[in-house]
Amino acid sequence: MPYSIAPEAIADSTLYILLAFSVITWTLILFKTWQLLSNSQANRRFNQVFWEAADLAAAEKLPDAVFTGSQANMARQGFTWLNESREQHGKNLKYSGLPSELLEHALLEQLQQEQRRLENGLTVLASIGSTSPFVGLFGTVMGIMHAMHQITESGSTSLDVVAGPIGDALVATAIGIAVAVPAVLAYNFFLRRTKHQRMEMENFLVSFSHVVFNKPASLEQ
Repeated sequence: MPYSIAPEAIADSTLYILLAFSVITWTLILFKTWQLLSNSQANRRFNQVFWEAADLAAAEKLPDAVFTGSQANMARQGFTWLNESREQHGKNLKYSGLPSELLEHALLEQLQQEQRRLENGLTVLASIGSTSPFVGLFGTVMGIMHAMHQITESGSTSLDVVAGPIGDALVATAIGIAVAVPAVLAYNFFLRRTKHQRMEMENFLVSFSHVVFNKPASLEQ
């Protein structure tokens, strides 16, 4: 009787898979909400303090508590590059070239790292959103196969016999759609917020480079 058991077992397993997808989705939604919100707040606090500093030397000496968030990490990378370039200039190829372009490259690398950190989990949400309906549909197909086999064994085709098992099988498709909808909505929302924060980081990159190479600062003396 393996044929009569396998479809039902597979149909049930799809429900457990969809349950796991749902748990992962809502865990990621909560985590990404906290991550993006805290990063946005940290960037606002950092910008307010950083741009009120008298010069780059004063900005570099700001308390460590201020240096939180993606833009603060970029500023820290910028200060590290400035200090190392002053000490290693002319000693290795890493610091050979136009200082403005080298600094921009260092900041861009940090920006890409911050973007990858902010985008972590989005691929999982997109995958769950796109595959959950198909997983549910697969469970429905297997459930209907099992229902048809039971109907054949019972020898009755009355509505009471047919409607119940097929109705139960369709639940998997409904659950698949219910899992996919929040995953897709969350993915689109977080992707938009991530792009917005990347834009802010790009603006900070330009502003930081402008300050370094167009405004006298003790760091460059």
